[in-house]
Amino acid sequence: MDTAIRFLGEEVSASQLATIREVVALYRGLSRMELAATVCELLGWRRASGRVKARECREWLEKLDTEGRLVLPAKRQGRPIGSKTSVPRTSAGDFRDEVTGSVRDVAPVVVEPVVDAAGRRRFRELVGRYHYLGHAVAYGAQIRYLVFGSRPASEVLACLQFSSASWRMAARDHWIGWDDATRRRNLARVVSNSRFLILPWVRVRNLASTILSLATSRLGTDWRERYGIEPLLVETLVDESRFWGGCYRASSWLELGTTTGRGRMDRHHRREGAAPKRLFVQPLVREARRRLREE
Repeated sequence: MDTAIRFLGEEVSASQLATIREVVALYRGLSRMELAATVCELLGWRRASGRVKARECREWLEKLDTEGRLVLPAKRQGRPIGSKTSVPRTSAGDFRDEVTGSVRDVAPVVVEPVVDAAGRRRFRELVGRYHYLGHAVAYGAQIRYLVFGSRPASEVLACLQFSSASWRMAARDHWIGWDDATRRRNLARVVSNSRFLILPWVRVRNLASTILSLATSRLGTDWRERYGIEPLLVETLVDESRFWGGCYRASSWLELGTTTGRGRMDRHHRREGAAPKRLFVQPLVREARRRLREE
């Protein structure tokens, strides 16, 4: 019976197993290690060090697959999720002469998804060198973008990353009005803007809000093509000790309040208030809140 299934000696409940099956079914584009890391994050399966038990979970999921209890995607090579990656340092990532003016001086601004090894290396270098959080392999599903200006010559101005949403956030969950069962069912339709970097030598007026508008206008199509899921809502967290969130406000994102600062998976309230952040959301479709609550 499902309730007799155990992971590392601990019984897995029927609701936990249902969550695991939903993750596997929804995120068919992820590798087995990515699925395992996502499951561990959602269910709080972590070591004393705080790292997820992804390797053990992957082996356990493969056992369930062999037993016919779920169907995993085919094996493929991949880097462990959540791991810090080496950051290349090349001349392409070095400081440039300042880019100034307004958006029209660099227009058209082009937001392009990262789809090849060269783009991934460039994204990793720029985010790793210049974003205050650095670069780490994203949890769950993710899409990365490089943003180019076209004048006076084509060059990278910014980087964005969208990835799987946080499992719980009180302000968001209250605003949507869903219960736990509905949240588990529909959380895959919420996407997090987990990185946004305008390169430090770029000082172009209204660029950030322009980028957000361009990126969110194409995100629904890109996410659906990659993962087969229609995202309905984008969320982001702004560290209020560093930023005001002006570009999100200028782009008409809704500010829902301040998080507790516990982090994505601090289920035992050990880090309450450690790093509170402002929470902003942007619906991608009409009646997004109703659809998240009722579908």
